[in-house]
Amino acid sequence: MKFKPDWFLLGMIAVTALAWALPGPGAAGGWLQPELLTKAGVALLFLLHGLALSFAALRAGVLNWRLHSVVQACTFLLFPLVGVGLTVLLAGRIAPELNLGVFFLCALPSTVSSSVAMTATARGNVAGAVFNATFSSLIGVVLTPLWVAWAIKSTGQTQPIGSVILDLLRWLVLPLVVGQLLRPWFGAWVQRHKARLSVVDRLTILLLVYTSFCDSFKEGVWSGHGVGQLALVSLVCVALLALVMVITSSCSRVLGFSREDRIVAIFCGSKKTLAAGVPMAKLIFGAQPGLGLILLPIMIYHPLQLIVCGLLAQRWGTQDDRA
Repeated sequence: MKFKPDWFLLGMIAVTALAWALPGPGAAGGWLQPELLTKAGVALLFLLHGLALSFAALRAGVLNWRLHSVVQACTFLLFPLVGVGLTVLLAGRIAPELNLGVFFLCALPSTVSSSVAMTATARGNVAGAVFNATFSSLIGVVLTPLWVAWAIKSTGQTQPIGSVILDLLRWLVLPLVVGQLLRPWFGAWVQRHKARLSVVDRLTILLLVYTSFCDSFKEGVWSGHGVGQLALVSLVCVALLALVMVITSSCSRVLGFSREDRIVAIFCGSKKTLAAGVPMAKLIFGAQPGLGLILLPIMIYHPLQLIVCGLLAQRWGTQDDRA
């Protein structure tokens, strides 16, 4: 399998480098007005998500409850519990913001588009993938902030959860609902222009990544966090992906899932969303200087999961063709 360079992954590296070289415009008080830009970007992202989400697909896949239970339990129970263990093991070995970032990664919902696309490539249960990816993104709006609030409180930190929930409702949930309400009129238009809207979606995420790292570099929070910590977090991400894929595969075999459902459990149960993770982090953690460090684990995990799951999807799809 040959990998073409992904402009989005290259873009993440580029905007991070830009934030290091030119942090002023995207930092608090900069001329880009990140306080307003962030909220507008989050609203745009979730308006587009609302326009793209199909509840007809949810209805079509709702009856396969055993598969859904495994995927959602893995996403919002197994992952966070593993995250708790990792934060204990990593305490004192990496920066507190990086440690929180590892848990934030574990608390995130699954991806939507890549999970469905890779399930289709591997000849898995596409309807089941659509249901689980969509349902995960919806309930993650509630469960992810609750897990993060618990993690912050358990470390003795204080953060006003009420204002965070209000911001999530205003800039994330409301645009999602508006997008759903507008879907009867604009749903077909969204499908016709899906490729162009995907570019808008990704460019908005890159802008949010840039502003997230600007404060970190301007305040010097990266000083003292060298290659060793980056390597350790990268190893943790590799181990986390491998562990969850083994567990989801084993559970699927024990429960007697078909080959198609096992593919859904492995792909949807092991993935974490960068597309929703970045805007959620901006709302949950605000403009604190350590936001760049908090986002680093999901930025490492994202390309890793695409490469590993992409290779598996190609292999399993080819095996199915031979059969």
